[in-house]
Amino acid sequence: MSKPSLNAVSSTRDPRPGRAGRRAALRAIAAGLILAAAVLGAAPSRADDCSVAVAANFTAAARDIAAAFETATGHRAVLSFGATGQLYAQITQGAPFEVFLAADAERPARAVAEGLAVPGSVVTYAIGRLVLWSPDPARVRGPETLRDGGFGKLAVANPTTAPYGAAAMQVLAALGLTERVAARTVRGTNIAQTYQFVATGNAELGLVALSQVAGVGNGSRWGVPGDLHDPIRQDAVLLEPGAGKPAATAFLDFLRGDEARAIAESYGYATAD
Repeated sequence: MSKPSLNAVSSTRDPRPGRAGRRAALRAIAAGLILAAAVLGAAPSRADDCSVAVAANFTAAARDIAAAFETATGHRAVLSFGATGQLYAQITQGAPFEVFLAADAERPARAVAEGLAVPGSVVTYAIGRLVLWSPDPARVRGPETLRDGGFGKLAVANPTTAPYGAAAMQVLAALGLTERVAARTVRGTNIAQTYQFVATGNAELGLVALSQVAGVGNGSRWGVPGDLHDPIRQDAVLLEPGAGKPAATAFLDFLRGDEARAIAESYGYATAD
């Protein structure tokens, strides 16, 4: 048997790809990366949460607005409720709220002046209305209900922390009844607790927000004329922790829109032009 020539070339092919194959593989990888980048660039930005401090009178309306906001934008508003004065005290102490929906115009303006909120971000989102209300359908007949004194307790919100309470005290003063009903007045820490006093029978009457009884079919009420108290202009403001946060700025923008205004009006609020 003859031995193979040392100069013979092996017929077995090198399994490693040649230079052309490597270039093709690199082009395929590059094309995949470009496609992935294009897909990621076209994807919508991730939705986010924002922390919103809300005056207690606006509880029901705020929940509906927050739900509509999430549907429209994908962002979620996390709501915290309380008396305007109490919420503002928390803000001054560093509470990480990003948007503040007050029941007055004073505290949002003060937040801007004290460097706690973004200048130029204040918006009037609602104008509140006050009513004298009782679950008893025969009790409230108008201002004479207060003048006659045929009741045990009258509930009002704390006028120091709750703008609706301050308005209630102005109404009593305008009617000349401040001293006459003082001993029978009970104060809620906010307008939500004030409403609960009346709804649970702990007070026969209450000066509450129209929004709280707008959907209540029973009982009796007297819509307090606006000239008996200062306007309850409710302003919102973007707080410093919300500056530059897309969800917070989007929520404040949403408050200005037609959908949020319609919800507020459905709860008995007026809205600014």
